[in-house]
Amino acid sequence: MKSLHIAATGMKAQERNVEVISNNVANLRTTGYKRQRVDFQDLLYQNQRRMGSETSTAGTIVPTGVQVGSGVKVAATARIMSQGSLEQTGKDLDIAIRGEGFFQIQMPDGTTAYTRDGSFARDANGTMVTVDGFTVQPGINIPDDSRDITISADGTVQAIDAAGASVNLGQLELARFVNKSGLEAIGDNLFLETDASGPAQTDNPGTNGFGDVQQRFLEMANVDAVTEIADLISAQRAYEMNSRVIQAADEMYSTTSNIR
Repeated sequence: MKSLHIAATGMKAQERNVEVISNNVANLRTTGYKRQRVDFQDLLYQNQRRMGSETSTAGTIVPTGVQVGSGVKVAATARIMSQGSLEQTGKDLDIAIRGEGFFQIQMPDGTTAYTRDGSFARDANGTMVTVDGFTVQPGINIPDDSRDITISADGTVQAIDAAGASVNLGQLELARFVNKSGLEAIGDNLFLETDASGPAQTDNPGTNGFGDVQQRFLEMANVDAVTEIADLISAQRAYEMNSRVIQAADEMYSTTSNIR
């Protein structure tokens, strides 16, 4: 009786589903977080009577056949890259992306990572960095005596210097990908380019399909609490039904073993 093993695959799959849902809920207030969804696939089938086979010398064909499946597996944990809501913060170096694109971050090993988390600050040298101190590319330096920092929708960074003159401090650039769901999440709100995502395409905000940027705003997680609760209930019910199948199979085994 294979039902025990089939139901076990269902329980394992729903356990992974609950893990993904719990991670979404845990990151409900994580800046720039993109929710994940579990995609399932059925496992291999055993053909006990193959459809399309001949059943007589007259050439009659089996219309449907007999196939028995062996369960389910988790095929992917797809990341949903939809826009999150924007929340006003009032902080000069908080920047949200409205539309397509990622900020480019230089990692300590020289590689480039990508993020939707625009909660930036200045380091001791005045360079715009992330909360972990990683440089935002292309490097933008904001002198200590600068005031009234403004970042326009097209990414132009300006400020008033000590002499009271308006100075241009640099230009933010965004990166986008053919398959942004193919980016590899490495934690700390960062993603890495992969063969699945394709190479990064860079340009100024607001041009060639790139989104614009909003100063003094941050993009919140695109997690909807009600949706996650509904998905959690569905996963729990599916887990319970698979456990009932195991219980029923066990009772059938018990009935068979008690036959005298």
